[in-house]
Amino acid sequence: MTLRNSDPREKLFVALDLSSLGEAERLVDRLGDTVTHYKIGYRLGYADGLAFGRELAAAGKTVFFDLKLHDIDNTVREGVESVARMGAHYLTVHAYPQTMKAAVAGRAGTGLKILAVTILTSWNDLDCAEAGYSGTVSTLVPMKARQAAAIGIDGIVCSAQETAQLRAVGIPPAIEFVTPGIRPAGSASGDQKRIVTPADAIRGGADRLVVGRPITGAADPVEAARGILIEIHGATA
Repeated sequence: MTLRNSDPREKLFVALDLSSLGEAERLVDRLGDTVTHYKIGYRLGYADGLAFGRELAAAGKTVFFDLKLHDIDNTVREGVESVARMGAHYLTVHAYPQTMKAAVAGRAGTGLKILAVTILTSWNDLDCAEAGYSGTVSTLVPMKARQAAAIGIDGIVCSAQETAQLRAVGIPPAIEFVTPGIRPAGSASGDQKRIVTPADAIRGGADRLVVGRPITGAADPVEAARGILIEIHGATA
């Protein structure tokens, strides 16, 4: 469901992968209205970040809990129910069929959107082989994405290098593509192995981008965010 001709802030999630609640609060205050969407993962989540996410949602921000749930069905379903009550807008689960089915059941009747993580953007074919998969990234991602679509998942987390491929294999336009591993031109790749620039990601079919260190680690996070938003706007014009 490529989001064209809308406020570019709707397409950008800033990943608050910070070590303390104080750091996150200061960054959000500094970014102000420049950023409206935030992602909270393990690092901040386990440092009072989940409660902070509730506060952000109450303040009108869009909150994405990147918890990558994967457990027995009841545990996943009940966990999703709890996250929905916190006011979060997005939640990730690993793209295993039983996990996705339980997550869809848990979010029933709420506004929470479930995102399925196919293959981590820090993985390549060697990583898949070491994990015991017989397929490659290029075969596993579409297989998992098709399963997610059939189950009723709201969106898929994947590399921007895979978005066009996924639309080509029949992933419906209503399913959002949320893309991490975004690095502006000239940025270090860090621990990501399948990266693209913001503009290339949007042109390739990504609906929402997740950007962390290029903003949170910048000397001027506001200017860094604005630069990415300008790039997003240019790609959607």
